[in-house]
Amino acid sequence: MKPLFIRAEWDEEASVWVATSDDVPGLATEDATMEALITKLKIMIPELFEANGNDIGHDLPFELLTRRFEVARRTAEL
Repeated sequence: MKPLFIRAEWDEEASVWVATSDDVPGLATEDATMEALITKLKIMIPELFEANGNDIGHDLPFELLTRRFEVARRTAEL
C-alpha cells in the first residue's frame, strides 16, 4: 500500500504542530511536540479509516512532511 501523506505545520501562535491530510478524511489534530503528534496519528488514522467505512485489515503506513518557518539572525560582531 502506498503511504498516506500527512502534512504537519508549526503554529507559532498556539505553539503546536497541526496535522492534516487529504488522504485521511477528517484528519485535523495538533500537539506540542512532533513525537506526541506521531503517537496521536498512529491512533487516529486507523480510527478515522474505520469511521469512514474503510477496511483496515492491514497496517496503514504514512509519510509525515513537516514545515516550520524560522528566522536566523546574525549575532553581534565581536
